[in-house]
Amino acid sequence: MIQAVLFDLDGTLADTAPDLGGALNAVLRRHNLPEKSIAEIRPYAGHGAAGLLKLGAGITPDHPDYARWRTEYLDEYDRRYAQDTALFDGVDKLIAELGRRGIKWGIITNKPARFTDKLVPKLGFAVPPAVVVSGDTCGEPKPSVKPMLYACGQIHAEPQHTVYVGDAERDIQAGRNAGMTTVLAEWGYISDEDDTDSWQADIRIPAPIELLGTLNKIRP
Repeated sequence: MIQAVLFDLDGTLADTAPDLGGALNAVLRRHNLPEKSIAEIRPYAGHGAAGLLKLGAGITPDHPDYARWRTEYLDEYDRRYAQDTALFDGVDKLIAELGRRGIKWGIITNKPARFTDKLVPKLGFAVPPAVVVSGDTCGEPKPSVKPMLYACGQIHAEPQHTVYVGDAERDIQAGRNAGMTTVLAEWGYISDEDDTDSWQADIRIPAPIELLGTLNKIRP
């Protein structure tokens, strides 16, 4: 019996790329650098500040000015984190049906609580999440299993009876290592370079609503 379904946030439940990219482009303009299109940004939108700064400015964590660039980027994102972000089509219908079935649901994201705590309430889920675990909640973000096990503990769900849905390799790795059934969200922020077959997700779905039929077939 499935006790809970847990989700990644960026690229799985919500399309946050417009605001993540908007913040990046604001920083790039400030530094007289060319902006990036949303098509260029989307595959890297789930890679955090590090991935976006590398894409936009070639600034990596080993760069001497990385901390300053990261602070500038995060401050810019803080000004627009919910401006154009929206749930993917079918997500709210999915969440409502999970509620009707009595299945608990929650969020495990690598997004800092600084943003998660403000953004999640603005997304207007049909049923509020039973648990929200941010990237800094447990001291170790995904692919660590700590956030996964912490979430299960908070909602009294056993990992082997829990499904985790995400669009990144770290999501599948963390879920698998925690003993969960893993589902790859194929609509998410996946680049052409990603070898998704090697991630070894248990299930792949092309759209959020497809999870409902899949749940009926899972036998933990």
